[in-house]
Amino acid sequence: MDDTLRTMSTESNIQLEPGWLQQLKGEFEKDYMRRLRAFLRAEKDKQRIIYPKGSEFFNAFNSTPFDKVKVVILGQDPYHGPGQAHGLCFSVQPGVRPPPSLLNIYKELHDDLGLEIPDHGYLQSWAAQGVLLLNSVLSVQHAQAASHQGKGWEEFTDRAIACLDEHRDHLVFLLWGSYAQRKGQFIDQQKHLVLKAPHPSPLAAHRGFFGCKHFSKANAYLESCGLQPIDWTPGT
Repeated sequence: MDDTLRTMSTESNIQLEPGWLQQLKGEFEKDYMRRLRAFLRAEKDKQRIIYPKGSEFFNAFNSTPFDKVKVVILGQDPYHGPGQAHGLCFSVQPGVRPPPSLLNIYKELHDDLGLEIPDHGYLQSWAAQGVLLLNSVLSVQHAQAASHQGKGWEEFTDRAIACLDEHRDHLVFLLWGSYAQRKGQFIDQQKHLVLKAPHPSPLAAHRGFFGCKHFSKANAYLESCGLQPIDWTPGT
């Protein structure tokens, strides 16, 4: 995490995709980011285990350049088990079994588009096509869900969403669950397609996530705007 704290310290050192850096560089000098850096340093000093590794905090941005974003999926915070999180919401590293929420996403993909359910949970291929897999909070303590909420990450990711809303057109926002829907409530629905459904977790998926057909709806909208649709097959 040392390297990431250093890269978060000054604008010239920030390791962020150039388009995103142009949009977000001013955030790194704000008070909330200074407090976040101090919090992360204190966690390191306490020898806390943090996920994902520091070099992957900004993986969603670096995997999906600002001007290539087509679809935004909003998550809450990273997985808090060993070897799972790598900076993309709902995605896990190769070799890790898909968590329950991701399995339900795969089930909906199968019902919506007829795609086979894969045996992995690695969604980097989505990110490469323009699907921004963005958590609201970009770090978490081992085995402590939501432990880094309220420390400043939410303000940073709110700003990222606002930049997309303001400076891009014809994006698709997939807002699953009340948390994501609150975070995306300001999105201009005259410029973008906003699709809402319950969260895909086992506790909520049967309340309307199953059958929402968000993946086919997203592709239909992109095609109607003259854009290439997403191949939702999770690549290895």
